[in-house]
Amino acid sequence: MANPSITLIVATYNKPDWLEKVLYGYSCQTYKNFEVIIADDGSTEATKNLIDRFKEEYPVSITHLWHLDEGYRRQTILNKAIVKANNEYVVFTDGDCIPKSDFLERHARYAEKGKFLSGGYCKLDMNLSLLISQDNIISGKCFDVNWLQSKGHLGSSQKRKLASGELKSKILDFITPSNASFNNCNSSAWKEDLIAINGYDERMRYGGPDRELGERLENYGIKGKQIRHRALCLHLDHERGYKTKESLKNNLAIRAKTKKDKLVWTDFGIVQKN
Repeated sequence: MANPSITLIVATYNKPDWLEKVLYGYSCQTYKNFEVIIADDGSTEATKNLIDRFKEEYPVSITHLWHLDEGYRRQTILNKAIVKANNEYVVFTDGDCIPKSDFLERHARYAEKGKFLSGGYCKLDMNLSLLISQDNIISGKCFDVNWLQSKGHLGSSQKRKLASGELKSKILDFITPSNASFNNCNSSAWKEDLIAINGYDERMRYGGPDRELGERLENYGIKGKQIRHRALCLHLDHERGYKTKESLKNNLAIRAKTKKDKLVWTDFGIVQKN
């Protein structure tokens, strides 16, 4: 089924300046059949004020899902957003990833039953991240390789993704050695498949919970489809203070069990036993 109705889930936490750029990006999408849910892991009032301002004249509906800041509980708010989604197809991204204007069009075009989509991103340094303005986003200039290079540093992988046309990007997606893994900054899946595996494992902290969800989708029979050169976003720079050795160790243990036992369902997801 092509061109499904989309629910875009944007994860955020206390980065209203970055979220503002992201929302400008989704205000000028070529694909119009979508809603926005902002999954907010306990941000302060500044984020709410920003979202309320955008809601007033935004071209599609915006829902702000928020819970108290009790430490890193990103997977919990993402699960609530999945349940809240009104549409059949769910695209995931982060509040620090500016989409290309055809970002949602690509996800809609390549959506396929029995598959989830794995998109790509171009990491920017802090100077470029700060430099990008509303005008650069609306005009699409921030995706122009020459403009970006004139303002800062771009790696060879970023240049290749941004400079590839339709045919070349399709070929690159076909030959790339990278796995079509589930990455929360740019992936999509059918809501019914996400519900069938019980969503994200809420025990997991930073470092692979999205990959683990993708691994359970694959165990369920939903295979990854590579569109990392065809559906692009710019990943703005930020610190990762929530990244710890302990969380990475625990997450790896959960993922190892998912792989070993070919788990489809998590008891720590959307539906939990009391």
